[in-house]
Amino acid sequence: MGLSKSGIKGISVIIVAMLVFIFGAKASTGILLPMLIVGDIFAVIYYHRHAQWSFLLKLLPPMALGVIAGTWAGDQVPEEIFRKSMAGIILVSVIMMYWWDKRKSKTVPNNLKFAGLMGLTAGFTTMVGNLAGSFANLYFLAMKLPKNAFIGTTAWLFLIINLFKVPFHIWSWQTINTSSIWISFQTVPFILLGLFAGIKILKRVNDKLFRNFILVATAIGALLIFIT
Repeated sequence: MGLSKSGIKGISVIIVAMLVFIFGAKASTGILLPMLIVGDIFAVIYYHRHAQWSFLLKLLPPMALGVIAGTWAGDQVPEEIFRKSMAGIILVSVIMMYWWDKRKSKTVPNNLKFAGLMGLTAGFTTMVGNLAGSFANLYFLAMKLPKNAFIGTTAWLFLIINLFKVPFHIWSWQTINTSSIWISFQTVPFILLGLFAGIKILKRVNDKLFRNFILVATAIGALLIFIT
C-alpha cells in the first residue's frame, strides 16, 4: 500500500485481491479504507503541489454520486458476481488504453461526459470493492498527465473520496469497527516504509516506463480479483 500511494499506482489492485482472498470481499473494504487514508495523507503532503485541480474537479462530483450508488448496491449484488464483473471491466479498460497508445491518432474524449462516466464508475467501484484506482488511473493516463501531475492529482482525489466513504462504512455497512481498525492500525509502519521506498524508486523511472507499468500491474490485479 505504501508503494502504491507513493505513486506506483497499478499495484493497488493486487492489494485489493489479497485482502479479498483473506477477509472476504465486503469485510476487506472496511479494513483497507483506513490504510488507504493513511497513505493518502502522506501522498498529499509530498505531492500536493503537482495537483491539476481542473481534472480533479471534473471527477469529484460524479465519484461522490458513485459512492452513494455503490453503498446501496453493495447490499443487493452477490459478492462473487460483482467481483468478477469488475475484474472484466478493468481488463477491457486496460485493453482500450493499450489500443489508444498504439493507434496513430492520440485523440481521447477530453470532456465532461467522459469525466462523468469515469468518475461515476470509479465512485461506484471504490465503495463496493476499493477498485476506483484502476478507472481513475485510466482517465488520467488518457488525459496525458505527466508523472508528478498524475500522482499529485490522484493523491488529492482519493484522500477526499476516501474520507467521504468513512460514514457509509461505519453506519451503513458497519465494516469499520474496533476489530477492523486494529487490523488496519498494525499495517501503518509498513505503509510508511513503502511510501519512502516508492518515492526513491519513482525518481529513477521515466514517464513511458511508469505508464506501461501501471497498465500491466492493473491487468494483473484484475486477473487476481477474477480468480480469488
